[in-house]
This record gives sequence, structure tokens and C-alpha cells, in this order.
Amino acid sequence: MTQALLWTAASAVLPGIAHVRMGRRWAGAVILTCYLLFIAALVGGGLVVSGNLVLSATLATQNHWLLLMGVTAFVVAVLWMTVVVHSYVITRPESRTFGRRLVAGAVVTVLCVAVASPAAAVGYVSYTAYDVSTTLFESAGSEPHDDADPWNGQDRVNVLLLGGDAGKNRYGMRTDTMIVASIDVETGDVVLIGLPRNLENVPFPEGTALAERYPAPYGFDNLLNEVYQTVVDEPALAINPYATDPGADTLKKVIGFAISLDIDYYALVDMQGFEDIIDAIGGIRVYLEEPLPYGQRGEYIDAGWQLLDGRKALWYGRTRVNSDDYSRMGRQGCLIKYVAEQADPATILTSFRSLASAAKSTLRTDIPQPKLPHFVELAEKVAKADMETLQLSPPQVNTAYPDWEHIRALVHHAVYDTPLPAASGEDAAPDVGLSPESSAADTGETPAEQPEPTPHSPGRQVGEEATALDELCP
Repeated sequence: MTQALLWTAASAVLPGIAHVRMGRRWAGAVILTCYLLFIAALVGGGLVVSGNLVLSATLATQNHWLLLMGVTAFVVAVLWMTVVVHSYVITRPESRTFGRRLVAGAVVTVLCVAVASPAAAVGYVSYTAYDVSTTLFESAGSEPHDDADPWNGQDRVNVLLLGGDAGKNRYGMRTDTMIVASIDVETGDVVLIGLPRNLENVPFPEGTALAERYPAPYGFDNLLNEVYQTVVDEPALAINPYATDPGADTLKKVIGFAISLDIDYYALVDMQGFEDIIDAIGGIRVYLEEPLPYGQRGEYIDAGWQLLDGRKALWYGRTRVNSDDYSRMGRQGCLIKYVAEQADPATILTSFRSLASAAKSTLRTDIPQPKLPHFVELAEKVAKADMETLQLSPPQVNTAYPDWEHIRALVHHAVYDTPLPAASGEDAAPDVGLSPESSAADTGETPAEQPEPTPHSPGRQVGEEATALDELCP
């Protein structure tokens, strides 16, 4: 029996060898040849995929490839276990005691589990990725897509990054974090445009229900971070009520109109779930110029380089203790930079299960599936490219009485590095901004005072030019 088990174990490593040993050379040769061809295909495919980021991302994000990998893994596992069992059947001795049969069955079972485990792991990862992909990312829909020209001739792709504050102890969700990432598709250079949550008089695109409800020149009668929940509470105000998330889709279009920038996609993350995402990638290292208030018991995170887990990273990005909204915006820009630079592919793969679970429960986006491989390639460029930030906050922007024409000029100059062309006639943007002086004259109210700038902190924007994040975030 010992010899039979040894040949069976050998067949688990080199399928077909037990058949050859027992004189079944034709069957053994076929099995061994198929096995070697399979190994050669895996090695060759690995070499091809490892040198092609778009191809590897396509295999990891497209549903049909994920399903094919899962089915292939299952078929290979079944065939391999069948070979192992049959190898023992043809090599076992004729007479065996009950005890020996029991031992042999246990050994063969262990061998079957051993050969099936890698295939099971591949199948599980494939299914998890398929589940996340179908849950999070929209189908291609009517949007044109060409792998040879994934950005439809655009020089830049603009993505609205939203952070929501939904929680058990509060009603609805406000988008306190609103950052437009404008990415150069060739170089990966990024301009992060931070919009304060307390921007007022936000204009709405003409012809929409929102514009009828809140007409120019005054615009929205609440803060910018309330637009999302306003649409959720009253779906008839949505610009596209059939969108997967009408509130986020409407906010994307509203912000794009307000700053005169075509925003292609949005990504909305629940800030509480943000903790799980940071934990899944192994934490994030940040630089603190001074100790940062942390928790509700008067604790601090020490100055200098610190490795933050998810909870501390959330405090880093959201706390306003001893600071203000605008310093917080600066830290959020740094957080994006640190995540982009430090997200290690190996760590992501090893933590794929927890990362997928966190993303599925906390992330919403309108990025179509066919674009995912190209976003992966773009992310690779971004990690090595330059990042700049422009905060639309005091002193360059009066958040209580924003001059939207000035804001549009700031954004255009930051993104395209050229002044905004003068528009006239039908091409002119509507004059929806209210300066403090004109507003006071029209309404008799005293212009709201702008908060004094706080001391410099990472990402603090103090001028009208976009600032390199390398200068602000070590």
C-alpha cells in the first residue's frame, strides 16, 4: 500500500506518471502531455500579462474573462482530483485490511484537497471580482468605447471624488468632500480642484428642475454639500432620474456647470467605510507638520511621518479641531496623493477579499466596466506623475458670495495653464456670481465675513495658482 500511495502522491505533482508506471502508457502520455501544455500556457500567459498592464487589468475587471477563469479553475480542479483518485485505484494492492483502506482514503483525500486548493482560490477570487464588478460598475450603456481610443479623443479625463458623511446618528448624507481630479491621459499629471462644502449661491444648468426651483442670479439657497441630499429627498429635481445614483449624477453635472469643466465620472465613498479601504491596503504613511487632534478624549497623533490605520486616516482627512474646513481640504488632497503613491499592488492582491468587501459596501460610481482597464493604466501613470491642487477657498474665493466667473477662470488656468478665453453673446456663461458689494446693495444685507486663513498646513492653498502637492505634502 505504501508504494501505491507514493505513486499516487507523485501523480498529484506530475499527473499521468502513475499510469505510465502501471503500463497504461497511452493514457499516461495523454494526461502528462495535457498537464505540461497547461503549465506552459500558464507560464506563457503570465509572461505576456505581466508585461501588459492593460491586458492584465482587462482580465481582472471584465466579467466574461472573470467567469472564464472561474470555470477553467473548476474544471482543472475536477480533472486533477480525478487523476489522483484513479492513480490510486490502478496502483492499490488487491488485499487490504479495513485500517489500511481507511488510511489510504485519508491520504488520497488530503492529496485531492491539496491539488484543488489553488484552483479553489482562483475560483473564489474570480467570483469575488465578478461580484464587485457587476455591483459597482455600470455596463457600457450608450457610451461609446474603443480600446484603441478609450478616452474618445479627450486630452484629459475628469472625475469627481465625493466623500459622504452618512452615519447611524444623522439623517441622510452630505458630501463634505468634493474634489475634481482632472487627469492628463498621456502623462498622468493631475490637478485636484477642491470645492468647499460651504460654497453658496451655486448655479444650476438652465432648463433643469433645479434651475427652475433655484433660479439665477441667486442659485441654490443652501450650501453646496446639501445638493446631493436635496435631490435624494426630492427625486423630481434630479437631472437624470434614471441614473444609478441620481443624487451623485446630478451633483456631478451641477459642479461641472458651476466651474465650467466637463466632468466625465464620479466616485462616491461613504467616509465611514473609508476606514476599511485604508485598512485593506495596509494603512497609509502621512507627514504631519504638527501634532494632529485625534479621537474624542483629547488624544493627538504625533508630528512627523506616521503610519495611519483606517480610523486615524479618517480623522486626518476629516478633523477640524484647531483648524477649519479649508485646512481639512488640504489634508484631503494630501491623502489622495499618499494613497495614489503608496497603494502597493502586492498588498492589494493579498488583501483583495477585504478590499473588495469594503468597496462593494461603501463605493458608488458611474465608471463603465469597459473603462476599468484603462483607469488601471491611468492610475499607474498618476502614481509617478505630478499632482497639483487648487482650492476654491478663501482668500481667493469668497464662499458666501462666490464670483463664479472668477472661479471658472481659476479652474481653467489651473487645468489648461492658459487664461479662460473671453466669451461673448450666446457663448458667455451666465452671470450667476454675487460679489459681496453687489449682494449687499441688492439685498441690504451685510456681506458675510470670510474666515481668517489658518496657519499653513499640508495642502493649504494661499494663492490663486495651483500648487504642487509635492511642496505641500512631503
